[in-house]
Amino acid sequence: MTNARIADYRLQRIDASQLTLPNPWGIPVRLFAGDGVPIERAAVSELLALLELQETIAALRRAAPDLFDHPDPGIAAVALSSDFHKGSGIPIGTTLRTRGVLVPQAVGTDVNCGMRVHLTGWRLEQVQPAMTALERRLRHLFFQGGRRIGLTASQREALLRLGVPGLLESDALRDAAWEAAADELAHISGGGGYPTALPDQHRDYVGGSGGVSYDSQLGSIGGGNHFVELQVVAKLHDRATAHAWGLREGQLAVMVHTGSLGFGHAAWAASKAALGALLPAGFPLPNNGILPLPLGERAAPALAVVRAAQRVAANFAFGNRFYLARMMLQALAEVAGAQESRLLWDSPHNLLWEEAGAEVVHRKGSTPARGAAAMANTPFPWGEPVIVPGSMGAPSFILRGLGKPEALESACHGAGRALARGSAARGHDAELDAFLERFRVVTPVEPQQIRERPDIRASWRAALKEEAPFAYKEIGPVIATLREAEVAEPVVELHPVLPVKG
Repeated sequence: MTNARIADYRLQRIDASQLTLPNPWGIPVRLFAGDGVPIERAAVSELLALLELQETIAALRRAAPDLFDHPDPGIAAVALSSDFHKGSGIPIGTTLRTRGVLVPQAVGTDVNCGMRVHLTGWRLEQVQPAMTALERRLRHLFFQGGRRIGLTASQREALLRLGVPGLLESDALRDAAWEAAADELAHISGGGGYPTALPDQHRDYVGGSGGVSYDSQLGSIGGGNHFVELQVVAKLHDRATAHAWGLREGQLAVMVHTGSLGFGHAAWAASKAALGALLPAGFPLPNNGILPLPLGERAAPALAVVRAAQRVAANFAFGNRFYLARMMLQALAEVAGAQESRLLWDSPHNLLWEEAGAEVVHRKGSTPARGAAAMANTPFPWGEPVIVPGSMGAPSFILRGLGKPEALESACHGAGRALARGSAARGHDAELDAFLERFRVVTPVEPQQIRERPDIRASWRAALKEEAPFAYKEIGPVIATLREAEVAEPVVELHPVLPVKG
């Protein structure tokens, strides 16, 4: 037993990198946080409220036993990653394993928010002389109507029903782009898509304006902590794995962090309606607002609605990351000459996985980190690539998963917030100015063009403050926790070169 400080009296430390949360239901809970990782009391309170789901499941089973097929439905285990912080009902950094029930809220509204990393043939010194031109080109592509991703109705439908494989089958990708995308499927978690029927609510999107049409979502970064960032491989921590994965010092990489945008919100709306229709009359809404969806025959229609909504959103997100990465690669080729690039890995950190025995793993801000045994028949027999971005301006890491059972084979998806967005946006002017002196950031607004508009400039600065380094935890102790707890082993460290923020 370590003498390390415990940040909350409700937690009990197991060792230098792991804690547990005793609870009235006896649910196994494991929190991965070394002594240098701050823990929000509000997040611990939110976690305890989440565990009350066990009571809701029991109450629903008493009220409507025929909804359940599993003999012992409930929460099997919970793991919290190092970026554990308060969310909206369910903490960010939660991996929730259930039996006999599915919990849409444990994924959230940004279904298949995730990370994608491309490795390129460019080196930093090749691109540095063209940074001003690159910044200008990226602003045009991402924010000034330059992306022009046109799809026909059949191609849109294929994307939503099948994901990236649907783009291939529908002839949306041609020539070299087709070949590159076909090679990528083994480097995308789940093969880049989950086949599903298309819900009627998405028919308008599919139809578009007729013929080839364009929309404001596909190829959009979104807001919040989403980004597309040009990075440089700055340090190798595990040279053997780095070599096997094709990583080398000085190499430029493209990292994408985004999700399903409006499709994720539509998925939650459809799930909420399906849950409400399934509940018996008079069943009270629980205090935490979290409802289970039983994995039973009588609940099959509601399950079909939820699965289709989740899969459509996930498929769109895979396609969105696919196009966002290519937009950055296109800009690089235009200003620095053509180079080859290839996908390392694309993985969700907001999704659910249905497993044998009616068990479901839900991840919300939690990255799969499977070990060598689980990845034996993949291109990654050393362990699953785990992409952990730093805050804007901070280093990011790529690790290899070790498949730790107590972590539910999961790792963090970033450093985690230290300040709520509202708090970060107020004050902190000196910190922001210091950050902007060191880093260029591509945003929809060109700062030099709004000098005479203090209102627009103030809004632009506030948005940057919300995602600036001081709003997030330090990445170092988070990565140290992953290593010490044997959750994931660092492979390479990447430093930011040019982030693009929506």
